[in-house]
Amino acid sequence: MYRFALQMSGSVGIAEEVTQEVFLSLLDDKGSYDPGRGPLASYLYGIARRLVWRCLERDRPQLPLEEESGEAGIMPDQLIAQPDVERRMVRDQTAQSVRRAVLALPTAYREVVVLCDLHELGYADAAKVLGCAIGTVRSRLHRARALLAGKLSTKNSSGCLV
Repeated sequence: MYRFALQMSGSVGIAEEVTQEVFLSLLDDKGSYDPGRGPLASYLYGIARRLVWRCLERDRPQLPLEEESGEAGIMPDQLIAQPDVERRMVRDQTAQSVRRAVLALPTAYREVVVLCDLHELGYADAAKVLGCAIGTVRSRLHRARALLAGKLSTKNSSGCLV
């Protein structure tokens, strides 16, 4: 739950608050979980999702994608010739770029990327968490991946990601 909340909000404080509230809610709502409606994980993701939304609405709407400096567009085969330290730095910068791009997505798209791609939930489970049809999950995920690809491949004139 912590990782989900962190990936959705980009804030350690919000992630800690949401994680605590999810489990307090589970303890307080004895008997409200119905195993016939789906797995416990989907139930907990649903609670966490609503709490993250409330926190984001309260604190800030969305994080803008900041411009980054450094080497962009380095392909994995180009990393083979680099020393280990440099390779780790490029990998860390790439991971940070992806995190920022995910946080810059509209909330509906960010949710499906976090649930399906980062938390490896199936379409059916993600649909239960989000309260929508499986087809909606698939279309949002397709659009989200296209937006991410555009954000991660687009460079401005100085070679920075935009």
